[in-house]
Amino acid sequence: MRILETESVSRVFGGVVAVNKVDFHVEQGLVNGLIGPNGAGKTTLFNQITGMDHPTSGRIIFDGKDITRLPAWKISRLGIARTFQNIRLYNDLTVIENVMMGLHFKVGSDPFKGRFVQAVKSYFNAGKENRELYSKALEWLEFFELAPLKDEFARNLPYGNQRELEIARAMASEPKVLFLDEPAAGMNPSETAHLMYIISRIRELGVTVVLIEHDMKLVMNVCDNITVLSFGQKIAEGTPDEIKSDPLVIEAYLGREEE
Repeated sequence: MRILETESVSRVFGGVVAVNKVDFHVEQGLVNGLIGPNGAGKTTLFNQITGMDHPTSGRIIFDGKDITRLPAWKISRLGIARTFQNIRLYNDLTVIENVMMGLHFKVGSDPFKGRFVQAVKSYFNAGKENRELYSKALEWLEFFELAPLKDEFARNLPYGNQRELEIARAMASEPKVLFLDEPAAGMNPSETAHLMYIISRIRELGVTVVLIEHDMKLVMNVCDNITVLSFGQKIAEGTPDEIKSDPLVIEAYLGREEE
């Protein structure tokens, strides 16, 4: 079952076509890979889907709703979370405080009450809500095996733990779909192996994962479906085995042999 799909999505910057009429779909409950050479348009497509930018043309459908021009915060509330190529943590906050930030609209909110009523309610229940935030954040830290570091400042964590903390913060918003933009970038083999373990555990929770990654070992081991972009266009999609043997994919990565 498709939980998300793009319909002929394009993004043009001046005279540069970064994404060109891409039809991309995400299967619910699976790990979906999005790969391609540098400059293929992968992160640009991520940005269109997650509301960080908007397509020049085309549509984006998530869980039956058109989200094409929604802002990022509304898309987040609908159930899409993401991480970034460059780590974006609150370095001067502790590990647990970073995860609590990901929970900010999950505690004390009521979709049937206006903002003013909720603000008044939060004012009188601040202590209770803060304890609830702390408790939920600690649960996520335990899931990611980061609980012993909960009082450490984010800036002091080893690089691999910083990457994992950003994923933990995204998961704290309880998304239906989690977008990971090159989560293994800069990781050593041990950290990458642990990341593969984390992604598999996230999938076991029923969360759909969409992954941009250049580490082909990670991609081929954790992804169920893979879509390949090259120069802003989709050139292939299929299972890891199908992608590994696709001649267009091989050409995109290795180039064409001169005759």
